[in-house]
Amino acid sequence: MARRSRLYLPDCPLHIIQRGNNRDACFRDDSDYKAYLYFMREAAAQYGVSIHAFVLMTNHVHILATPSTEKSVSRMMQSIGRRYVQYFNHTYSRTGTLWEGRYKSTLVDTIHKPPFCMRFLYEV
Repeated sequence: MARRSRLYLPDCPLHIIQRGNNRDACFRDDSDYKAYLYFMREAAAQYGVSIHAFVLMTNHVHILATPSTEKSVSRMMQSIGRRYVQYFNHTYSRTGTLWEGRYKSTLVDTIHKPPFCMRFLYEV
């Protein structure tokens, strides 16, 4: 069965969620959080994604972001995934996947929801 295509609208915010495989930890140390943020900042700048808010939990990530083009978010997440998983696997002498399948994303109502989403992300 083919994957459902994602709906991306340039300049429309998205709530992005990515979970650790089997809900295992994807961050074990402060340096892991710093590495992920570094990779996220670089990829967001490279692919034209504005990051409004984020939460890095032990076993998953929430990001509120606005893409500048249709492919910005998928390229950003691919870049983060590639670089962070390589970093994590090397750091902890492991192999294999870190993330549970594809990331999930939902369009955010641009009039009412961004402040709510940011508050949700802040409270998590």
